[in-house]
Amino acid sequence: MKIRSFYKNVAKKYRHTYDFDDFMRNVHDALFAIYQIEVSLPRRKPTLSRWKGYHMANTEKWYFAYTINGDTITIVDACHAQNMYNKEQ
Repeated sequence: MKIRSFYKNVAKKYRHTYDFDDFMRNVHDALFAIYQIEVSLPRRKPTLSRWKGYHMANTEKWYFAYTINGDTITIVDACHAQNMYNKEQ
């Protein structure tokens, strides 16, 4: 939901240059990146205090906090790179 919400806000701000195809492509790319966690996106130590206790992985545009239980990876939060700062939420 955070990914879709982020790009929905981009669409509102840039309504004359950002269309539905851009929205769908950006959401698809971010969701596809999730499947690369623990495969080609290595596990990192979380940089946000609210992610303490989780694992973190990132692409160029998105950071993901997640847990691992057996073979199951569960995404608990996502944050766009431009919003990566240590604020409490």
